[in-house]
Amino acid sequence: MSRVAHSLLFVPGHRPDRFDKAAASGAHEVVLDLEDAVAPAAKAEARGHVASWLATGRQAFVRINAAQTAWYEDDIRMLQSVASANVMLPKADPDSLARTVSRLNGRRLIALLETVDGYMDLREVAAVHGVERIAFGSVDFSAESGIADEGEAMTAVRTQIVLVSRYAGLAAPVDGVSVNFNDNDRMRADALRSRQLGFGGKLCIHPGQVAATNAAFRPSREEIEWAQRVQSAFEASGGAATAVDGKMIDKPVVDRARRILAEAALHGTD
Repeated sequence: MSRVAHSLLFVPGHRPDRFDKAAASGAHEVVLDLEDAVAPAAKAEARGHVASWLATGRQAFVRINAAQTAWYEDDIRMLQSVASANVMLPKADPDSLARTVSRLNGRRLIALLETVDGYMDLREVAAVHGVERIAFGSVDFSAESGIADEGEAMTAVRTQIVLVSRYAGLAAPVDGVSVNFNDNDRMRADALRSRQLGFGGKLCIHPGQVAATNAAFRPSREEIEWAQRVQSAFEASGGAATAVDGKMIDKPVVDRARRILAEAALHGTD
């Protein structure tokens, strides 16, 4: 079982003073942002800062500008010159993903799904060769679709992203940002809900969100103890169906217990 990045932290590309701090924040992946966080007049400057930082051998994802923009080609050329750069493509659709893969063959690629058009082509997005996982741009998607990202209003959309990712054999998708970065309890609750829906991680916009996100996606002590009881009971039964805590235990439940134990071995517990 390989490690899956649970926390992906955005850093504005025009703020090189924050790059090293982001890398030391505990985030599983740093995403240097050339898109929404950077004003048009600062795009070239930000691209230079990102290239210089990556040229030292550090690794990160770079959220480039969408394929439909005037900055896309310059962003692609910069990434081609830096071997340690991976890419997050905003406004992802099948055509723009295929175009990006053809220019950056072999790089890790996250498709940022944030438009209604992209969502309607979700299966085709997930099927593009070279896409590692899908991230949900929930803020932009909410603005375009008119669906409020409150309560259960967006649950059907999120569930579909999870199911299509699973069907396509991609890594578990990444849920969108929580805009309130001053409330750790709310952040942890949001990340726990993302995990319950089947997401494998969450986008972060502030270093203060990283610890709460990582904790939410790690197996809890209670989950680990349950998984250990399940595995022990299954082994004692010789592989036959048995019971733990008054509930039937068979192979699908044992598989889940083993995944929890493998995840705990990679990331630790709360």
